[in-house]
Amino acid sequence: MTATAASTEACGRWQGGWYQPARILPSPNFGPRPPGACIDLLVLHSISLPPGEYGTGAVQQLFTNQLDWDAHPYYQGIRGLEVSAHFFITRAGAIWQFVDCDQRAWHAGASCWRGRGNCNDDSIGIELEGLEGLTFESAQYQALAQLCADLSAHYPIRHVAGHEHIAPGRKCDPGPGFDWPRLRGELGNALDWPPGTEARTC
Repeated sequence: MTATAASTEACGRWQGGWYQPARILPSPNFGPRPPGACIDLLVLHSISLPPGEYGTGAVQQLFTNQLDWDAHPYYQGIRGLEVSAHFFITRAGAIWQFVDCDQRAWHAGASCWRGRGNCNDDSIGIELEGLEGLTFESAQYQALAQLCADLSAHYPIRHVAGHEHIAPGRKCDPGPGFDWPRLRGELGNALDWPPGTEARTC
């Protein structure tokens, strides 16, 4: 496939800011981006609810304000939290989308990267189902690489970082179990990556 054909195919995956291969579940937790915002940063996170338990549906419930706060003791510590990410990738590699990428999701919090604060303003947040410090599944890396490539074809993406990079000392995800060299090897060095994420050369 030529680069032009690949770009055309990627553009066909979008309807506005909605990624058509994803399972769409709109979240109420979003807002407009500030005027002139350049969507050039991808922020990677990890999440599981309860922590370390997978496939519960609780992440989807959290992002849509449907979580039963009394269903697990852990939820008492996050009761009333209103958050969202643009995307969530399950352990099986299924992609869910909660917020139109043209809009501002609530995923980064207090943050700073590439000389700019308030990373929610001009970033796209991608959550991976997992627990910081533990490893992720091959299906997740495959889905993530395709999603990042399609995002880069649709938006002027130039930077990739983890939540741990944009909010050091406050956040630790996706954590040391995430294989940055693997993702960087898939996407290449045209993007700006955090230090220590160099792709393997052998």
